[in-house]
Amino acid sequence: MTEPTPKVHPLCPLDRLDAYPAYDALRRDDPVPQMKLPFGEPAWMATRHADVRAFLLESRFSRKAALGKNAPGFSPGGYAHTIPFMDAPEHTEARRMVARALTKKRIEGLRPRIESVAEGLIDAMVAQGSSADLVTALAKPFPVAVNCEMYAVPEEDREQFHSWSAALLVTAGLTPQEFMANFMGLMEYTSSLIARRRKEPGDDLVSALVAQWDAQDRFTEEDLCKAVISLLLGGHDPVTAHIANSVYVLLGQPEKYRELCERPEIVPTAVEELLRYVSIGDIFGFGSYATEDVEIGGHTVREGEPMLALLASANRDAEVFENPDTLDLSREHNPHVAFGHGPHYCAGTALARVELQIVFAALTRRLPTLRLGSGDPAQWWHEMVTVIRSLRTLPVEW
Repeated sequence: MTEPTPKVHPLCPLDRLDAYPAYDALRRDDPVPQMKLPFGEPAWMATRHADVRAFLLESRFSRKAALGKNAPGFSPGGYAHTIPFMDAPEHTEARRMVARALTKKRIEGLRPRIESVAEGLIDAMVAQGSSADLVTALAKPFPVAVNCEMYAVPEEDREQFHSWSAALLVTAGLTPQEFMANFMGLMEYTSSLIARRRKEPGDDLVSALVAQWDAQDRFTEEDLCKAVISLLLGGHDPVTAHIANSVYVLLGQPEKYRELCERPEIVPTAVEELLRYVSIGDIFGFGSYATEDVEIGGHTVREGEPMLALLASANRDAEVFENPDTLDLSREHNPHVAFGHGPHYCAGTALARVELQIVFAALTRRLPTLRLGSGDPAQWWHEMVTVIRSLRTLPVEW
């Protein structure tokens, strides 16, 4: 019997948000397909909500085992020994240190500064007239400015800082050597930033992480540097993409945007629904390798085979979500997996939620007449080698 040919990611072009019918078909007809990502060997894919959660909780899958393998992924640079590629108990201890630095209290304390960033960008957008490219004016600079505030990156370094981090997520056209050059540039800068914070600690996140790291002797300075970078990468382009994609969806259903303008109290539930309906990334972008035969969704993943989670599919599973293809901004039962699940649940979730709540609240309050531009249509990054579907431009008017 011949082995089936792996499906090739993406299942539909990246320049749109219409992959969901293909995911519906997978959950129904092929719930654990084998898929080929842009780099690495084929991997099995969990597509149903229950299977995604079971896989992400399963201790018999190892992230660390991906190191040194031809692991499935979205970049040519291979995996590195960072927190996402640790296993328990090492991973548990490293995540605990990050959690102690990235506390909910610390994030909530940043609300006024984050609100000021959002208001300032909208002020500048409005000052330019009655139209703008929302990506350039708001979606892209907002998370960059927030992260730079949190990490106390000097103003003069921010453009280069973003350039390095963006290159690690948007890898189209990069050789492995170019990818590693960007990675090493960001590593060197982050190392110097850590050294400055160690000499002159402040109330920023790097200072908090340094304090946690220096209080133990298990992890190295390089581990600290990579931990900072992991948090940074998760806080830049994914947030940019989600803001732009969500506004695009809301303005495509104008009654939903009006509802958010008229009912600001539902912003928190609307943010959760947009995270479900417009998943930040289609796939949980790091492969895990089975350390023994494991059954997921009625399929046996053999020892030594990699697996990934198709989060966007799980978030449209009708077995869990009522009317999953309907955008319900007041949805109460919403156990989405946009940030993953289990021990590798996104460490920056609290910050991302606060950012999204602030930016949607500010946008709907300040620009209740916002609509899609009447001229050139929105443009997508359709050639990107990335885990994210993302708009290149989003012309809007008000």
